[in-house]
Amino acid sequence: MAAIAHVQGPRGTRLAYARTEGRGPCVVFLSGYRSDMEGTKAVHLEAWAAARGRAFLRFDYAGHGQSGGVFEEGCIGDWAADAEAVIGHAAPGPVVLVGSSMGGWIAAILAKRLPRIAGFIGIAAAPDFTEDGFWAGFSDDQRRQVMEEGQLLVPSAYEDPYFVTARLIEDGRERLVLRSPLVMGWPVRLLQGTEDEAVPRKTALRLLDHIDGPDVRLTLVKGADHRFSTPECLRQIEAALDEVLG
Repeated sequence: MAAIAHVQGPRGTRLAYARTEGRGPCVVFLSGYRSDMEGTKAVHLEAWAAARGRAFLRFDYAGHGQSGGVFEEGCIGDWAADAEAVIGHAAPGPVVLVGSSMGGWIAAILAKRLPRIAGFIGIAAAPDFTEDGFWAGFSDDQRRQVMEEGQLLVPSAYEDPYFVTARLIEDGRERLVLRSPLVMGWPVRLLQGTEDEAVPRKTALRLLDHIDGPDVRLTLVKGADHRFSTPECLRQIEAALDEVLG
């Protein structure tokens, strides 16, 4: 595994990353909400890239994993800025963005900022989830609580309960990508499990329809859940990378 290095983020936070040297474009893994760069997919793809002599980058947003900061103080805009800063520092050339869950939203934001994107792979991509997932699913009392008290404790199907903050909701509304044109002039591969409990397949279809690009495909994997980390799912990600990298 590549050694962990650090760079100062845009808000002064120490951000952790691991860069594998190799030929480009650099494959950049963007992890999900409350996930980190030690997850199954990130570590597997690092080994996959190393075996093929491919450049690879994984990292932690502020408040996640080995980076500094407090998770509850962060929001989509902060984490997108973290991603942009780490990529600019460690992978300044062409990149293929691999976005898992929230990482798919981050990738869509970066599509409007980074000048050298060579491809995008979305794994259970969750664009606009703070509005279409959290806010849409809250009751009137929950909406009042999060906005008036500043935070709301919500259960998780995978881990301990966690706080959703008013700042996360409000900032998310400034970062929505499904309400305005989303142009991706590079190969796009979207992967979605049919048994995903966190991101419904209608989100994948909505993203497929919304992206304006010459080569956009969606693969539904029957029986796969949100983790998308079984050996078969990992092979699907590898195949998508092979297609995009050529």
